[in-house]
Amino acid sequence: MKASKTNVPRLIAFRYLSVGKRSHLVSFMSVISVFGLALGVAILIIVLSVMNGFDREMRENVLGVVPHITISTRENLSVEEWEQIRVSAEQHPLVTAVAPVIDVAGVVATASGNKAVLISGINSESEAAVSSIGRFVRAGSLEALQSKRWGIVLGATLASHLAVTVGDRVDVFSAAVTINPVTPLATFKSFEVVAIFKVGSLELDGELALINLPSARALFRIRSPYNGLRVRTSDVLNADQIRVELASGLPRYLSTQSWTSSLGSIYNNIKFSRSIISFMLWLLIGVAAFNLVVSLIMIVRDKRGDIAILRTLGASPAMINRIFMWQGCLIGAIGIFIGVCLGVVGSLKISDIATAIEARFSIQLLNAEIYPIDFLPSQLSLADVLMVTLGVLLLSLLATVYPARKAAAVQPAEALRTE
Repeated sequence: MKASKTNVPRLIAFRYLSVGKRSHLVSFMSVISVFGLALGVAILIIVLSVMNGFDREMRENVLGVVPHITISTRENLSVEEWEQIRVSAEQHPLVTAVAPVIDVAGVVATASGNKAVLISGINSESEAAVSSIGRFVRAGSLEALQSKRWGIVLGATLASHLAVTVGDRVDVFSAAVTINPVTPLATFKSFEVVAIFKVGSLELDGELALINLPSARALFRIRSPYNGLRVRTSDVLNADQIRVELASGLPRYLSTQSWTSSLGSIYNNIKFSRSIISFMLWLLIGVAAFNLVVSLIMIVRDKRGDIAILRTLGASPAMINRIFMWQGCLIGAIGIFIGVCLGVVGSLKISDIATAIEARFSIQLLNAEIYPIDFLPSQLSLADVLMVTLGVLLLSLLATVYPARKAAAVQPAEALRTE
């Protein structure tokens, strides 16, 4: 008998959700409420997944290529001095790898064009420990830098600008000049393109070129074996604090710089945008929950006669309250289920959809000159789905409290008199 009483409110709530001869308004309002909740849940999951994708791309791709911390100097240091600096940096518990580099500004030119870029002289073997640039090579091989003295690796955007591919040659100009009795001459050397990489960031794909250390030292006339160290850390988001700690133990003629000086503002903007957009979408879901309140109040008004009959048959106010609590929760659960399904599918397909839209309408949704990447990433998170599901379910439950109490307060005699 107890089980039967417990199931009556749920059975009546299910019946109110179905379309019947006298329940078109109830069903219509229920559909509107379900649609509003489903749309809000789906959009929130998709947007959170896109923000997660941006965060992942920044952490694993862009910040996987950009050095977390760079130690540099203009002094001509010996190999022994640089070795002492390297050992000192490696002693920090959060430093995972250190590699030498020669970073200088230069100009890369062909008959098709020229571009001022950052030239990085690296050792391809040790570079793999501090950078994931090798994962983004689309043509050629990064290891070819070691076998070819005058080999160069270009970003895809830079290679396209210069109209070159693997095997072609480019001229690299140094800021140093050769003095002769007649006129100063620019110092340059012809390099063979041995690899092309594409990270998806204009700052890397269009403004970075890699050569080997001996070539950089010879072309740019650097006496020191290198002019900097790339440092990789285990906590990229704490690079600023690690930089300060490293600088305190290094000589004053060394300067330290973290990735936040060039990309920090972009990353902070992504995090800020995530917070603002999430807040606005939660407001959208709040509006949908308010719509659920209005819908349930209208349903209660439409069902005053049914409520009065149930009360005269012996139903208690608590049972009436549970009927409409059940109905609100069922509407919320259906809306959440549909929204989660749409949100999950949308999150998994949003990158393909964005690509199709760009191809169909010949537009670029993300400009690499503004954003750190030129495509729409997405990463579905189970934690986000659970958070949205539980949050919307709680809002739906709260939205049913007032209408359910209004239903329980209906007086049978008065309701039957007005019917």
